[in-house]
Amino acid sequence: MNKKFLTLSATAFAAALALAGCASGSGTGSSGTSTPGMDHGSASSSAPASSAPASASEHNAADVTFAQMMIPHHAQAVLMSDMMLNKQDVPAEVAALATKIKAAQAPEIEMMTGWLKSWNEPTQLPSGHTSHSMNGMMGDEDMKKLDTAQGKEAARLFLKQMIAHHEGAIMMAKTENTAGRSTDAIKLSKDIVSAQEAEIQETQKLLATL
Repeated sequence: MNKKFLTLSATAFAAALALAGCASGSGTGSSGTSTPGMDHGSASSSAPASSAPASASEHNAADVTFAQMMIPHHAQAVLMSDMMLNKQDVPAEVAALATKIKAAQAPEIEMMTGWLKSWNEPTQLPSGHTSHSMNGMMGDEDMKKLDTAQGKEAARLFLKQMIAHHEGAIMMAKTENTAGRSTDAIKLSKDIVSAQEAEIQETQKLLATL
């Protein structure tokens, strides 16, 4: 399984970013209106307006850092969700949560990428900054464990990891909410806090049933 995971970590993470660009045009985020956890997706549906150059000058360093850090953070959540959806014997409720997370976060990656481009800022973190150092990000060993786990064991691990992952995203979003300038980025940060706090509660309830 190590070779399988190494292939995943080398290519699937980048594929998650590529997927996000496609997903934003497919309207996947609009499916989130049915459950509280998908309020996050409602922000994604406004991506074309939010990424418009009209707000290009209204941003600061905090906005740039927020987008540069949240893009790989979201990408890992999409990758983790994809890993769950490719497994056998995963409880339906957990698979549904993975689908929901992927549908919400993939379009937001494209949205934030659009902001950075309109701001003439790099879409990646500056050299010397690693994505694994971010709050809530899973390390290689964590991802290997999720890759090799199956069935309910995989479901429990995914839920535990996603709680930590969401908690990290919420911390980053709250920082943006207080330090950012871009109205679009601040709105997204508030949506992330609201939606992912709701998803943490949902995830904790699911975990208690396994």
